Amino acid sequence: MKITLEEAAKVASLARLRFPEAELEKIAGQMSDILDYVEKLNSIPDIEKVEPLTHVFALGNARREREDEVRPSLPNEAALQNAPRPEEGCYRVAKVIEGS
Repeated sequence: MKITLEEAAKVASLARLRFPEAELEKIAGQMSDILDYVEKLNSIPDIEKVEPLTHVFALGNARREREDEVRPSLPNEAALQNAPRPEEGCYRVAKVIEGS
């Protein structure tokens, strides 16, 4: 659907926007492209019976999840080694309170 310069100017006016004429021509072209795309989407046949996708690519075995396994965690001393101010075995952070 072809959008005229006047239609683009009207839409810009309704949106309380001002554009130079050269910019309006560009916008009119972009609006036409958008409406053409919507028309193309509207021409798609009924898709109610199409199964929704979980991913755009067929992953098959490429997406294997590993089994959970219990492993020893990082010792507390090692976890706090780079903390600027550890306190009683924990990270000390700045107090953040908003409001009055």
